[in-house]
Amino acid sequence: MVQRIVNGSYKMAKRVAIGVIGGTVLVLGVVMLVAPGPGIAGVAAGLAILAVEFTWARSWLKRLRRKMSDAGSALRGRNIDGHR
Repeated sequence: MVQRIVNGSYKMAKRVAIGVIGGTVLVLGVVMLVAPGPGIAGVAAGLAILAVEFTWARSWLKRLRRKMSDAGSALRGRNIDGHR
C-alpha cells in the first residue's frame, strides 16, 4: 500500500517537473521568436522536453520537424542569384 502511494507520488512529481521545465523552455522559445535569439530551436527544445511525458507535445514536435524539413528542402532547391 505504501509502495503504491510513493510510486504514484514519484510519477506525479516527475510529470510536474517535466511540465514546468519544458513549459518554461517552450515559452522562452516563443519569446525568442520575436526577440533576439534562437526561437525555433527554443521551441523545439521545449517540445522535446515535454514530449517525454505528453503525447500532444510529441505530435507538435513531429509537425514542427516536418515543417522545418519541408522548408529546408524548399531552400535547397531554390535558385539563389543564378547559382545552383
